[in-house]
Amino acid sequence: MGPMDVAAPGRSRARTADEAHGPVVKRHNAVVRATHWLTALAMLVLVMSGLAIFNAAPYLDASDQNNPARRVLAIESDTSGATPVGTLTIFGHTIKTTGLLGYTDDGTGQPAERAFPGWITFPAEQDLAGARRWHFFFGWTLLIVGLIYFISGIIRKDLALIVLRPSDIPKMWPMQAYYLKLRKEPPPHGKYNPLQKAGYTGLLFILVPFLILTGAALSPGIDAFAGPLTALLGGRQFARLWHFAAMLALIAFTFGHVGLVISTGFFNNMRSMLLGTYRPSKYEGPGP
Repeated sequence: MGPMDVAAPGRSRARTADEAHGPVVKRHNAVVRATHWLTALAMLVLVMSGLAIFNAAPYLDASDQNNPARRVLAIESDTSGATPVGTLTIFGHTIKTTGLLGYTDDGTGQPAERAFPGWITFPAEQDLAGARRWHFFFGWTLLIVGLIYFISGIIRKDLALIVLRPSDIPKMWPMQAYYLKLRKEPPPHGKYNPLQKAGYTGLLFILVPFLILTGAALSPGIDAFAGPLTALLGGRQFARLWHFAAMLALIAFTFGHVGLVISTGFFNNMRSMLLGTYRPSKYEGPGP
């Protein structure tokens, strides 16, 4: 579950090239690289299979049970007219989403009443039992890979480098100012800058555990002996809502992560996670 490193985020290609001026160094060991890509694969399948599962009940309620009066989100279709219409309703506000959501590709290239299209779900065709099997398999994969990453990080003392420290907090605004081009240089930092640490700390210690817990609350096998967990989350429908919201947060994090990888030296960052070698900027150090 090793997150991909991002160099100090200079925006222009020229500036990034000037800053990444140091010698090539060893950045990530084989365990970090392998767990990073396995985590990426697991999360991709989890999101796609999760959307396929959602298609079976395409709504979210802020309630302990199915309650249309407390519906937060619904993806529906209306085929009563001459032209079918797909809609997305959020907090009572409805927009037409025909072709994208509600009435869209059924996985075989044909339009149908379906919340999410086949090109973004796994399996592509509606198969609730199959989607659940894939979801649970890669859920356990994510958990096992994460444990391997944590144990390896503790043994090699790499995990401590990614955790946000009190000394990093005063550097967060200067780092953000550098992102926004309000500052010419970022504050000196170690292997990870303070905003990277904040993001990865939230991901590893809050978001992913919360995804696992809410997913466990939705699993009939686990719910059978972990009823208090489901009750703590507000019931199964509330657990679905929290799980879906956490998935959206994960997707947002991923887009931000990939964006920074591209904008701060794509080849340098990719080399660090494929081959383990990296050319650091003059602002980076090997420590915390």
